Amino acid sequence: MSFYINNTNPSRPGPIVGNPLNGICEKILIETTKVFDACVSQSTETGIVLPVTDLTPAGPATPLTFVSAANAPNEPVVISDLVVDRLESCPNYANVSATVTIPVVVTYRDNNGVLGSGRSTITVSKNVVLFVPQPSVTPVNISASAVFSSDIGTSTGESTFTVTGCLQVIIRVTAVVDVLVPSYGYPVIPPCHSAPATSACPGLFEMPLYPTASGPVVPPRI
Repeated sequence: MSFYINNTNPSRPGPIVGNPLNGICEKILIETTKVFDACVSQSTETGIVLPVTDLTPAGPATPLTFVSAANAPNEPVVISDLVVDRLESCPNYANVSATVTIPVVVTYRDNNGVLGSGRSTITVSKNVVLFVPQPSVTPVNISASAVFSSDIGTSTGESTFTVTGCLQVIIRVTAVVDVLVPSYGYPVIPPCHSAPATSACPGLFEMPLYPTASGPVVPPRI
């Protein structure tokens, strides 16, 4: 059993059936990252020069034959030279310009047919108009994520490739904030399997899954 398999308990995530106000029982304060604005840029980039370092395995037999290139998974995109220039006619909007550096993994085949890989970066300049909230104690952050993919390229040096690829860059305006949201309370998590008839952990299985306050929450008189 899971949230979605053979589970009809109403206290579970999923589509809302009926009046969405039914079951709301409290207001919860959540610390989260709020996205104030975002935009996506998609392009086909040609003539990208990728000097490759950290070759694995080391000392490949040259010349190298390009196989593919893609953004490095789980590695952050770096924003530098960031300039936020607010528009006088629209104070809540700004020209956001920055240099975006994307880590890339390049796959190649050496002269002996051995498959190898190395690391490189792609650097692009972006200039976009975004909604940027007014200054506050909580800082506003401009971040970026990117996806790059290429299977077209040639060797133009001992460990350098010139490639053509598809690039998608998403730029976001975010801030870590406290948000008050309505809630249906805690979900009921179904068991993965039946609990054993006897337990070496007395009392553990009777404990509530989530912390809760006993009785109504009444503020003290001060």
